[in-house]
Amino acid sequence: MSSNKKIKFPAWKIAWKDFKRIVTLNIGTILFGILFVYIIFSIILYYTSVHFSSYQVVSGPLSKNETYTGLALYPSQLVTADAGGYLSYYAREGGKVSASAIVYSLGEQQTQGAAHPLSQEDLSRIRKQMSEFSYAFQPNNFKEAYNFKYELGGNILQYSMEMQETPANAADGAQTENAAPSVTMGGQMLVRAKENGIVLYSQDGYEGITPDNFTAENMNPDAYHRESLKKKEPIQAGQTVYTLVTGETWNLIIPLTDKQASVLADKTYIKVRFLKDNVSQNGDFSIIERDGKKYGNIEFGSGLIRYVGERFIDIELVTNVQNGLKIPLTSVVNKEFYTIPVEYKTVGGNNSEAGFLVEKAKKKGEAAGSKFISTTLYAENEDYCYVDMSAFEEGSVLLKPDSNDRYVVEDKKALEGAYCINKGYAVFRFINILDQNEEFCIVENGTEYGLAQYDHIILDASQVKEEDILY
Repeated sequence: MSSNKKIKFPAWKIAWKDFKRIVTLNIGTILFGILFVYIIFSIILYYTSVHFSSYQVVSGPLSKNETYTGLALYPSQLVTADAGGYLSYYAREGGKVSASAIVYSLGEQQTQGAAHPLSQEDLSRIRKQMSEFSYAFQPNNFKEAYNFKYELGGNILQYSMEMQETPANAADGAQTENAAPSVTMGGQMLVRAKENGIVLYSQDGYEGITPDNFTAENMNPDAYHRESLKKKEPIQAGQTVYTLVTGETWNLIIPLTDKQASVLADKTYIKVRFLKDNVSQNGDFSIIERDGKKYGNIEFGSGLIRYVGERFIDIELVTNVQNGLKIPLTSVVNKEFYTIPVEYKTVGGNNSEAGFLVEKAKKKGEAAGSKFISTTLYAENEDYCYVDMSAFEEGSVLLKPDSNDRYVVEDKKALEGAYCINKGYAVFRFINILDQNEEFCIVENGTEYGLAQYDHIILDASQVKEEDILY
């Protein structure tokens, strides 16, 4: 006899059966469980650990050197024409000429070329000059093409004069004794330089200004104007034809604030880097006052030819010469260490670890002995080793190797350092500060037990303690 009555199971049995059907014990479940526990553990660590910022140690100066725009002053004179006519130049602008070099010519008509044919040797020299100029020419400095034109014209003229044995010399500066101030050839009056110097085909009104008579108005680059002396139309007698710079000694005047003047007050010699070409040069330095304002006066004995023709030059005063590892002052921390004479340091028998021999307490019926304890050295000089205070108890007695001398551990000294975190935990590293300002300091590079470039350190040393594990 059959029955339609259904068997009912308890609710907890049904729930357990469903749970076993959903959660099956396999490799995927195990891995998910491990990952879940790891995530929970990481979240707990994150909210319970110290949060910090790190800083990567870099090498360089403490701060950037200050830049200035200086007024260049050099001895120069304006040269005027003794006669009128069409003007043609034959010396390279910005180049040196001797006292007998031909600088320009004057004539009733524009020059048409050399009066006498050139030799094959002269033509060969001209081709070589043209080839060298073409090889070194830079399109962004097109002014040099005009300079080369004048120089080449002067050389051709010189070679032509040599063909007729006229006592003249080339525009490149060769000296000819007893040369006349001018000579006529092919209807042109060829005029020589009055003395050795550098030729400029412009004037700016600053020719007579010196460090003794400049004014504040002269220091304004916006009001500066330079006039070209190159003319296509005929000139008159007495008209300025070129400027001749007559000396190698020159001065650079820079405006100074009171703060800058106080920083530079003790300088008598200074290094200057010219921003135009990144060339550095040393000069004599002094501070002068003019109309209640202070100016720096830098005097150079050479190098004028690089910047001749420029009145306002951008420079950098190289005063921050102290280089090393640059770290923030907030990273600096002080720590106290035991100081132990270096002669007590020894090496373990089975390895090369540094350490010290500690005298063992004498027990009744036993002879006194010693125990080697390896320690981490945080700094060392000619006299002392700096050892962590956790390595020994105060009053411990150290034995000097191969001697009966003893040293009682009690002297302490603080060192400056920073917490290095390259290995994931804070490690004290000794630093030797060379210079500092309000934010950063420069520390010595290459010190034993110290920091190295690209180390990572704690930005704010007050946030952690040594050996803290950082996440």
